[in-house]
Amino acid sequence: MKNIQTITRDLLKLIQAGESETVEFKMSFSKAAIETAVAFANTKGGYICIGISDDGSVKGITATENIIKEWLNQIKMLTLPQLFPHYNVYDLDGYKIVIIYVQEYPLKPISCKGRYFTRHGASNHLLSSDQIVDLRMQSLNMSFDSFTVEGDINDLESDALQKFSNDIKKSGRYTPSKHISLDLAKLGFIQNGNLTRAAELLFGNHQTSIHIGRFKSRDTIIDDTVIRMPLVFAIDEAMNCIKRNIRLGYEFTGELKRREIWQYPLPVLRELLLNAVIHKDYRDPTDIIIKIFDEHIEFMNPGELFGSITLESLQTDFYKASHRNKLLAEAFYLTGEVEKYGTGFIRIRTQLRNNYPDINFSIDVNHGVFTAVIRTAPETAPETAPETVYKTSTKEQILALIEENPKLTKQNLMDLLNKASGTIKEHIRNLQKEGKLKRIGPDKTGHWKVTK
Repeated sequence: MKNIQTITRDLLKLIQAGESETVEFKMSFSKAAIETAVAFANTKGGYICIGISDDGSVKGITATENIIKEWLNQIKMLTLPQLFPHYNVYDLDGYKIVIIYVQEYPLKPISCKGRYFTRHGASNHLLSSDQIVDLRMQSLNMSFDSFTVEGDINDLESDALQKFSNDIKKSGRYTPSKHISLDLAKLGFIQNGNLTRAAELLFGNHQTSIHIGRFKSRDTIIDDTVIRMPLVFAIDEAMNCIKRNIRLGYEFTGELKRREIWQYPLPVLRELLLNAVIHKDYRDPTDIIIKIFDEHIEFMNPGELFGSITLESLQTDFYKASHRNKLLAEAFYLTGEVEKYGTGFIRIRTQLRNNYPDINFSIDVNHGVFTAVIRTAPETAPETAPETVYKTSTKEQILALIEENPKLTKQNLMDLLNKASGTIKEHIRNLQKEGKLKRIGPDKTGHWKVTK
């Protein structure tokens, strides 16, 4: 058992550290102290220190034992479910202070007269209705995509189910049986014969879309695509759209094969796309939105950060993953697309650090939307001469692309190389004059031929 010197020393350390996520100072007991007790119970627990000012100065109180017990009774009577905190009275340099300790409650959320609070930093925050539901789901270890919807397996697309079966078999993380219905039931995507929301999203028809726009400026859009299909197909479709709208260069090193140099690393873009799909709040009908600009891409999905995860922790390599949609996370884990244990942002930073050190990566949450931005550093992406970034000229890139796909149109080349129509036409005319490129057949049905 601790002696009085040890207790005093620990108490002084607690006070000197100041208010935090787990410590609150109060000059006297009031309704605000009860709200703090609720916030602590809904977060990680904490200490309410009565008799200490906001700046940490010890002022003391004159409350009797009976008055302190009445405080605890008020906490019990005004909270639902009822809280039963512990307390201790200390003498600190002749001043009496009371420390009320509130444990984290296992079944959240707790309310104070119908209002729900959580703790962020050194302050209490009132929870919205969506946050209240999220907190309840977390404490029950449930997710929204596990709830059932109308329909059965016959309402799902057979080719989507077949793709899923093939992908999980290829990944080796699950061995499918001969009956996909048995696999879906075993994995939780079908419950008592009913589809879950996750099954509908992955393999069926739904109203969720991935909206991709190509912008020249904030108010000038030059391409617009809405992808609405089973998510097992939507990922590849979205990636193809993204690739059509970013720059691709080729490096020729004297060998027969050329090396592709994308404006951004494709594994990073795919990871950000999967993160948006898996962690979207599907109660919100807003689309996942991807905005592609000349020198940066924005991935935006509806949904606050889920569970105990914070922006600060996400920017370290030691964050603990929380999944709003557990079945979606499980599905893409089984297919080998992601690691379920929350290493996505670590892999993104590693990829950029090792292969694209001049690219910046940032994340933010604002007004209920999570945004991830990947941006080409200005010094490596001059607006007037993108050829300086890549080691091949535009004419060489045109030849390389046509050699790979002779049926490319001028519009295709404009999209792939991010060049204006006049620029592409001028380069093609010059290549034809130089005898390096020929047109075989009419414009609509013909094809190009690269002359060696």
